[in-house]
Amino acid sequence: MNEFLFPIIVLTIFIPVVVTITFIPYWTRRTESFGVTIPQKIYPSAELKKMRKQYAGYTSIFALLLLIILFVLDWNVSEQVLGIQLAITIILYLLVSFLIYLKFHLEMKKLKAKRNWNEGKSERLFISTNFYQDKLRYSNLWFLISFFTTFIVIFFTFKNYHILPERIPMQYNFSGEVTTWADKSYRSALLFPVLMLYMTLIFLFVNTIISRAKQQIDSENPEKSLKQNAMFRRRWSLFTIIGGIALTLLLAFAQISLFFNFSPEVFLMITLSFTVLLIGGAIYLSFTTGQGGSRIKYGTMINDGKTINRDDDKYWKLGVIYFNRNDPALFLEKRFGVGWTINFARPLAWMTLILIIGFAILIPLLFS
Repeated sequence: MNEFLFPIIVLTIFIPVVVTITFIPYWTRRTESFGVTIPQKIYPSAELKKMRKQYAGYTSIFALLLLIILFVLDWNVSEQVLGIQLAITIILYLLVSFLIYLKFHLEMKKLKAKRNWNEGKSERLFISTNFYQDKLRYSNLWFLISFFTTFIVIFFTFKNYHILPERIPMQYNFSGEVTTWADKSYRSALLFPVLMLYMTLIFLFVNTIISRAKQQIDSENPEKSLKQNAMFRRRWSLFTIIGGIALTLLLAFAQISLFFNFSPEVFLMITLSFTVLLIGGAIYLSFTTGQGGSRIKYGTMINDGKTINRDDDKYWKLGVIYFNRNDPALFLEKRFGVGWTINFARPLAWMTLILIIGFAILIPLLFS
């Protein structure tokens, strides 16, 4: 069983992580390189191309070594041990990948100081007063589908509570078989519906943030950048809505399976298919869109080389953590990667993050 299923689990989880980490330098904005602000015309230089290739090479080679080690380990152990081995492998990869990034980040800072690319150029911050009036996301009303599904599942659970078995499955192994049970109670029976409600609220929150996050417009090509950024937000908004509804349906299926005897193989196949489609969709969107829409082909680039974006490197710790007390924005684009991050100088921002993580931990504890 393990010899067949475990490689599938590894490829489903580990490979997308590797692809995401490896290609981050190619997805970030052309005005940033390894967490450092640069003039856009410098991005395609041979020097920076070499750095991106080296980063991709180092992270890929290390991933291959870890994968080889993982596959030569003894699989004739408990699935709990196999899960721990996979988790350790992913954590180790993320840690070493960050150290590799940090190496290039420091090299990039030295290179920028040495080349003095900003000399003789005017730093500008472009702000569009009409930016937030445009359609930057799809309507949150789409999440009514998820809320409606959740309430239907809750109603179904209460109505058919009497036919639930005396022991309810709480955890499954790689084969989709139950490994942890809970005694029948309304609390344990409502775990999946509560998770459905929580995840719907999270996806709704993310979709709202997409339209309200701080605008970042390239002052060298403001008109093009505005269009790209609007398309970037709309694409991720659509992905967020589809992903949120799909996850709700997956959890609904998990809840219904408590009442009917579905095959463990069917349960595993549906879960893996959802995971592959969701991760694959995110990777595809990153490749085709890029951070801030930088990979979207729109119009022509106008660059006289005299104007550059405002250099705010001092607010980005290690190029990835934004800390600016003078900035009222709570959410803004990541500098290295695709998506959004928070302004750690704003207590409300990290308090929001703590609440999200806290409820994610508390819900399984309270309802299991």
